[in-house]
Amino acid sequence: MKRVGLTGNIGCGKSTVASMFRELGAFVVDADKVIHSFYKKGHPVYERVLEVFGKEILDEEGNIDRKKLAKIVFSDKEKLKKLEEITHKALYEELERLEKTLPKEGILILEASLLVEKGSYKKFDKLIVVYAPYEVCRERALKRGLSLEDFERRWKLQMPIEEKVKYGDFVIDNSGSLEETYKQVKEVYEKLKSDP
Repeated sequence: MKRVGLTGNIGCGKSTVASMFRELGAFVVDADKVIHSFYKKGHPVYERVLEVFGKEILDEEGNIDRKKLAKIVFSDKEKLKKLEEITHKALYEELERLEKTLPKEGILILEASLLVEKGSYKKFDKLIVVYAPYEVCRERALKRGLSLEDFERRWKLQMPIEEKVKYGDFVIDNSGSLEETYKQVKEVYEKLKSDP
């Protein structure tokens, strides 16, 4: 099983690229989705997060409200660090559990934002960085309904994209058309399959 990290900054189109890899046959895990599943009542991570952040982060159903939690952690670096310690440990445990259920010759891709910043990219055989310039990322994030203030705050928490691409074994430029992006994804996927 080849383990591949897929990363990039907010608005660069990681999810678009991830779904292209999924279409081609890779097993793609979205770190955000896995972490969001931890926020349901009864999950051990839910209990830990509640201990640290208190009941004011809950919604009417008693689940963790991600918007309320984001508001707290994106304005306090220490709290963000604490949340990441809790969720990232559980994420990698989940990834290992999943890996055992997959065919040995497959390619497992984890789509996650902070692989380089956290040093987690070292846990993978290869790293793919999705690139798009700041203006493109900002425009996409705003179209998705993120406020400019929110976008800026999250962008500043991430390593500059020009820096991040230096860590990639592969860089996919997602600033053009979907066809251009797909062509690059296909090339990378073929290389991943043929690489020993």
